[in-house]
Amino acid sequence: MAETTATKRKPIGKDISTRRRVSRNRRHFRLRKKISGTAERPRLVVNRSSRHMAVQLIDDEAGHTLAAASTIESALRGAEGDKKARAAKVGELIAERAKAAGVTTVVFDRGGYEYHGRIAALADAAREGGLEF
Repeated sequence: MAETTATKRKPIGKDISTRRRVSRNRRHFRLRKKISGTAERPRLVVNRSSRHMAVQLIDDEAGHTLAAASTIESALRGAEGDKKARAAKVGELIAERAKAAGVTTVVFDRGGYEYHGRIAALADAAREGGLEF
């Protein structure tokens, strides 16, 4: 009996990229059960891709985004440095925009990502910019 190509393939959903994405989503859902943003203390949400970083200040009670910053913006798109340095610039920018919106304290939502590298650089820069976590 000859083997078909269907028997040689991995089962659906068992490849590394799917497992990594599902694991991150599980961590994020577990984190979201515990934290929520309010108007006085909004949630600082981090989204990370292989090339870019994006953050938002969200009031979960009203369902509104109060401020946002990203490496996709024209001001940061051509910024010098590695991805960690650009993440720090996004942290500084979100702190500046949060102050303009009247926000000083936030709840940090790391989005299921581990707190190191670009995530930590962004958080440290936001703290230096005046946000309290």
